[in-house]
Amino acid sequence: MITRLDLRGRTLSNRELVAALPRAAVDVDAATHLVTPILDAVRTQGAAALRDLAERFDGVRPVHLRVPPEALAGVLAGLAPEVRAALEEAIRRVRAVHVAQRPADFRVELAPGAVVRQRWVAVGRVGLYVPGGLAVYPSSVVMNVVAAQEAGVPSLAVASPPQRENGGLPNATVLAACALLGVDEVYAVGGAQAIAMFAYGAVGSEPIDGAWLCEPVDVITGPGNVYVAAAKRLVRGIVGIDSEAGPTEIAILADAGADPVHVAADLVSQAEHDPMAAAVLVTDSVELAGAVEAKLKDRVEGTRHAARVLIALSGPQSAIVLVDDLEQGLAVVDAYGAEHLEIQTVGAAALAERVRSAGAIFVGPYSPVSLGDYMAGSNHVLPTGGCAHFSSGLGVHSFVKAVQVIEYDSAALAEVADRIVALANAEDLPAHGEAVRARF
Repeated sequence: MITRLDLRGRTLSNRELVAALPRAAVDVDAATHLVTPILDAVRTQGAAALRDLAERFDGVRPVHLRVPPEALAGVLAGLAPEVRAALEEAIRRVRAVHVAQRPADFRVELAPGAVVRQRWVAVGRVGLYVPGGLAVYPSSVVMNVVAAQEAGVPSLAVASPPQRENGGLPNATVLAACALLGVDEVYAVGGAQAIAMFAYGAVGSEPIDGAWLCEPVDVITGPGNVYVAAAKRLVRGIVGIDSEAGPTEIAILADAGADPVHVAADLVSQAEHDPMAAAVLVTDSVELAGAVEAKLKDRVEGTRHAARVLIALSGPQSAIVLVDDLEQGLAVVDAYGAEHLEIQTVGAAALAERVRSAGAIFVGPYSPVSLGDYMAGSNHVLPTGGCAHFSSGLGVHSFVKAVQVIEYDSAALAEVADRIVALANAEDLPAHGEAVRARF
């Protein structure tokens, strides 16, 4: 069901280690050739193209590309009480964490009359994408919207694929989550075409609203499939993006003391997302490896999405990796740079402080990834495919930009004038120095 990779007794460079570890093969470059005409169609044809593409890819031609206000109110009124309570608690927790993420402005006085300040400014408008393929993700609405709201973004829109079973509107629970958060600009648009709509804007005619317009955004965030990733790559530079999200992944660093039931359950929980989902166990215990393999068989047979879980666990992106000790295990998980990293070892908290590359770290046996998906308060939109080596998960920082403000008086500028002239001449840009001299 799941392969073993034995790294015991081997000394590998970081490059060799990265090459040896399992990883889902996602060819974003190949997808760009399919996505480019979609982007062009939306850019030139607007809403008409969005309806055509929905019919082609989603099997339904939406009557309303923008979800009517009464539809949002209706799904919220009909939301099951236990689901509403769970969403409200998730919102409360995520908001509390993201309030604390707000970066602080600063002011530095370098000399009398020489001041540099930095202030953080929210972008003006964001487009938040919520996927709707094998599963639906109201939790992703919470993660994207709360982060943008706490950053102070004044205008935000959500897009999610139209569902044939919901009359061409997005999933009802996704819409209810939008309504709970006060989001009234929601579009029944999915896939690469949603990314194009956000990047270029789209104009058309809506039978209920008269003139209809989706204004372009400044930043696009949210996970999606390889076509969404390819679209985000193509529009990057026109807009900002959070990342090119790939298949979800979990890595678990565990020792002999870990409970194999917990480990197997957590591997299966990620594998149920997608047949390309990656599930990796790194352990120095052959006994634990064997016990987890046995528990996986039982759990896969009993889970609802057994077929896709089995494909994910059997694929080249998943493995049990045997290491000599936890030091080697730490090097392995750092090289892997997992979207989600669980540490179920003796001294897990101390090991977690030494990890450099992970989207989010879950410490101890009672911090499963499922907690972070819904209720931990952390954000579950995280870097995949090794991008944790250089990027962070979604947060307030994804929606703000730093603006430096420079204010010198005459005496403060005069103090450094000769040095500015010297550097300007050294770079053969004499007019730079002359612009300073002209003030005296």
